[in-house]
Amino acid sequence: MRGDASIFPPYLYAAYRATISRAPRKPLVQVPLTLSELTGPGPTVSDVTADDADLTRNAGTGGEAIGQRIIVTGRVLDERASPVPHTLVEIWQANAAGRYIHKRDQWPGPLDPNFLGIGRCRTDAAGAFRFLTIGPGAYPWGNHANAWRPAHIHFSVLGTSWASRLVTQMYFAGDPLLPLDPIYNAVPTAAARAGLVASYAHDVTEQEWALGWRWDIVLAGTAATPFEDAREVGG
Repeated sequence: MRGDASIFPPYLYAAYRATISRAPRKPLVQVPLTLSELTGPGPTVSDVTADDADLTRNAGTGGEAIGQRIIVTGRVLDERASPVPHTLVEIWQANAAGRYIHKRDQWPGPLDPNFLGIGRCRTDAAGAFRFLTIGPGAYPWGNHANAWRPAHIHFSVLGTSWASRLVTQMYFAGDPLLPLDPIYNAVPTAAARAGLVASYAHDVTEQEWALGWRWDIVLAGTAATPFEDAREVGG
């Protein structure tokens, strides 16, 4: 169940049309968790390698993705602003043309055979994560007339069990599409929306290689990062 109503978007936000059919119409019922939901992810975490955090190279094709290289880094923090070490962080995103490798994504943006759009890493002892990827493009999504999603990267943070998972989206400072996006604007307050936006970080930028962006994820408390309903994580 969601927490603070000033942070987390409501189940029903009419401007985001998909919520009209997805929002619950009756009081929520607590469902007992299964054994698999209560146990840890096991090999999913232990099998993570350093290469998993580099989305710019495809080991299968041997090729390099097309687009602006970016480094996205930050920390996973708890409600006391203490680091959360050794937790699994996963990302997925569209390519530089705003296209996902997914059979349901059929808009005529070009696919990049060298870009899979998925990555993962574990936070270090200081709770830090780091990904090398390609800046994602905007794409049309049919929610309303001339609707385009801002550039964004989906993030998943997995706790000690499958049941303790946060899914959210990271946006980029200065994107002109943010004020027009119903998903971003479903977050109730400006302060909470600001928690979804990465800042350009020149100290992270690598000369003649990649631009740097910094964004922290806060798991709980008054500064918590807004997260999504599990039924709404694909867009």
